[in-house]
Amino acid sequence: MPAGLRFAVIGMGRLGGYESNYLSDADVLFVYDPPAGSNDSAASAAAHAIAEELRRLLGVPAPDPPLGVDADLRPEGRQGPLVRSLAAYEQYYARWSRVWEAQALLRARFVCGDAELGAEFEAMIEPVRYPVGGLSREQVVEIRRIKARVETERLPRGADPATNTKLGRGGLADVEWAVQLVQLRHAGANPELRGTRTLDALAAAERAGLIDPADAAEMAAGWSLAAQVRNALMLVRGRVGDQLPRHGVELAGVVRLLGRDDPGEFLDEFLRVGRRSRAATERVLNA
Repeated sequence: MPAGLRFAVIGMGRLGGYESNYLSDADVLFVYDPPAGSNDSAASAAAHAIAEELRRLLGVPAPDPPLGVDADLRPEGRQGPLVRSLAAYEQYYARWSRVWEAQALLRARFVCGDAELGAEFEAMIEPVRYPVGGLSREQVVEIRRIKARVETERLPRGADPATNTKLGRGGLADVEWAVQLVQLRHAGANPELRGTRTLDALAAAERAGLIDPADAAEMAAGWSLAAQVRNALMLVRGRVGDQLPRHGVELAGVVRLLGRDDPGEFLDEFLRVGRRSRAATERVLNA
């Protein structure tokens, strides 16, 4: 590695939000800063090699399950460079970034590598993810449109939207989209909203009078129960899964893991909490 090269890993998604669960991938961005006076091509190649080696090592078979490292939230997605310099990120976000990318950056935080570079990256994206003037009407409409599209296109065929913990009604994604919209609209003027954790941001929005206390309580209940069930499902199945079955041994296993007794009563509770959370998130999203 060239002397003086700085390299950092920025956590995104559930990793950035301190919300990783069993068998989660690690959503990341890779950033580097070349030494003063160095050849940037050589620095870029060295940083790319570090990122690739890190991904390889985390995927090597070991007593612990391999950790998948997903960098698809980087600028230009899979078509863009795996690693960018801090200056290149700054140029991209200033000139070409879209509102959904600002939304993704709400969860960005330094996780490892050069801490000073990580802090510089976080400072650089502050005006992007916490716009001083909030969002335009067109940007709000765009976020609502993207959410509706994600809900339609990413829910697996045949999935039950009432019992899907991630993309279902009142589940993880519903609450996260609503909270993130509030952050994008108001965090520029209200520093208390600036955080990567969903429930912390939700509580801050309630304190600021931006979300009705009753709605905030329903959303927190929906998000928390969906997260608990999703983790339990992964333990029962031994693989990633978002769909809570309405009957059978897997439902019984989830109920037992969560310390409950009656699968039917638990399913009724899950559906009830989801309905109330969904109603609350719709009020927030359409406010």
